[in-house]
Amino acid sequence: MLKSIGLLGILGLALLARCNPKVPNMSSLADEIDSIVAQYDSAIVSVSVLDMANNFEFHRDGDRLYHAASTMKVPVIVELFRQAEMGRFSLDDEILLKNEFRSIVDGSPYSILDDSDDAIYEQLGQQMSLRQLSYQMITVSSNLATNLLIDLFSADSVQATSERLGTTHMKTIRGVEDLKAFDLGLSNQATSRDLARLMERLRTGTAVSAKADSMILGILHDQLFNAMIPSGLTKSSKVAHKTGSITKIHHDAAIIYPENDDSYVLVIMVQGITDIDVSSELGSKITRLVHSRIRASS
Repeated sequence: MLKSIGLLGILGLALLARCNPKVPNMSSLADEIDSIVAQYDSAIVSVSVLDMANNFEFHRDGDRLYHAASTMKVPVIVELFRQAEMGRFSLDDEILLKNEFRSIVDGSPYSILDDSDDAIYEQLGQQMSLRQLSYQMITVSSNLATNLLIDLFSADSVQATSERLGTTHMKTIRGVEDLKAFDLGLSNQATSRDLARLMERLRTGTAVSAKADSMILGILHDQLFNAMIPSGLTKSSKVAHKTGSITKIHHDAAIIYPENDDSYVLVIMVQGITDIDVSSELGSKITRLVHSRIRASS
């Protein structure tokens, strides 16, 4: 399961582990995660950990492509704040709430039919600020807010910024619920390694700027869907994260802030489990294991 780490890198990490008790044995961690995953029939799982305070990086199938589900909203909010900082618009600018979008396949109209943000539909025909749309997009994973923002600055600009920040495989090509595109296999994709890179840029204040990234992290801290990574941690640990789920897909990309310890990035991507409570349980177990190995005292 370990990929893209050469023999010298593994030997170096092994030497580091002897010197630093917070750095786990990579092979042992991989075996322990494999043991957890084996308890769940048909589960396909990728895990990425970036603990830069201890120079520790771990990837289990980190380059496997998944349907991104709502984790694609991470690069969208980064692009929103980037363009706002460039002066193209203000986050306090307002746009009209509408539920009509164009398919990337043929330009035909479609509407959002399934959304976790019911309240926003009561305001159709009214104005909402870009700041509030970004908050709705992350905290309650509003699909309508997402598509309105992508219409504002295009999926192409989101993709370009994502690549500039170091992603190599993930693709943001469209808004949400473009069923014609979905039927043709044209969907947003992500890997755990690429999501971890984006979260690390936010953690270090290098995605947009220290100020903008701090505001984005504030929104990510207010995430309301906390059944996977946060549930595997004690209440003293804070989490800035974005989840994503569709049928048989459940992901969580997080920055974990243990009390009185260094923060780190953890991304878990799961495919093949129908029951979201079961995939949440799987992710929670992996979180608990990883945290116990790199932050045993937190």
